[in-house]
Amino acid sequence: MTITKANHFVLRHIKRIEMTGVLMRIFSFSLVSWLGPASPFMFVWVFNTIDAVMLSWCSMLKKDAAYTLLNTFWIMVGIIGILRAGGWL
Repeated sequence: MTITKANHFVLRHIKRIEMTGVLMRIFSFSLVSWLGPASPFMFVWVFNTIDAVMLSWCSMLKKDAAYTLLNTFWIMVGIIGILRAGGWL
């Protein structure tokens, strides 16, 4: 699938993709809140990074600079979280 086709797909389904990303973020932070130190941190960081990619893509296509910045920041935080949870950092 080319980037243009992928962008068209995302634009056709943008509301569903955004809602899925938001629900993923709510779920991952709720999991950490409920379980505390017993949380599956690698799962949470991977899940949170995936939703950040989804939401970044949507905000870039919508040309929403504030949400693009916010969600690309969460991608960077997620990568650091994954590295720490995996013991690589």
